[in-house]
Parts: sequence; structure tokens; C-alpha cells
Amino acid sequence: MAPPLGLAKRLFLASGSLSYTLTRSAFIARKPDYTKPNWGKIGLTFGTTVALWVLLFKQHNEDVMEYERRREEREKHDACTGCS
Repeated sequence: MAPPLGLAKRLFLASGSLSYTLTRSAFIARKPDYTKPNWGKIGLTFGTTVALWVLLFKQHNEDVMEYERRREEREKHDACTGCS
């Protein structure tokens, strides 16, 4: 039979893993002030976004050039074998 809820609660509290003391987290000690934006974070965010887009376009261009090179190579190979 299960122990009463009060007894289980007291045993759980006695173990020290749960306490009813109120603590303030360092991460939410104050409310954010939206009238003063953090320009460092904003700049880092947009800078990272721009860098990722530049890398994306660069990789895309390299992939297109590789595709074109392989296609031309394949066409040369097909044309050569068609002659014989």
C-alpha cells in the first residue's frame, strides 16, 4: 500500500533535494530593458547571418562550377565513345 502523500513529501524534503526557500536566479534577476538594445549582440547576430549567407553563395557557386565541369567531361566522353 502506498504511503500517505504527506509522509512521502516529508521524506522527500528531508533528503535535501527539494527546498521551499526562494532563490533568485542570476539569469532573471532583472527584467530586460527593451528601450536600450544591446548593439553588440545585434551586430554579432547580423554579422553571423551575413557570413553564413556569403558562405552559402560561395559553396553554391563552387558546386555549380563542379557540375558544369563534370557535365562537359561526360559530354566529351560520350562524344568520343560514340565515334568508335
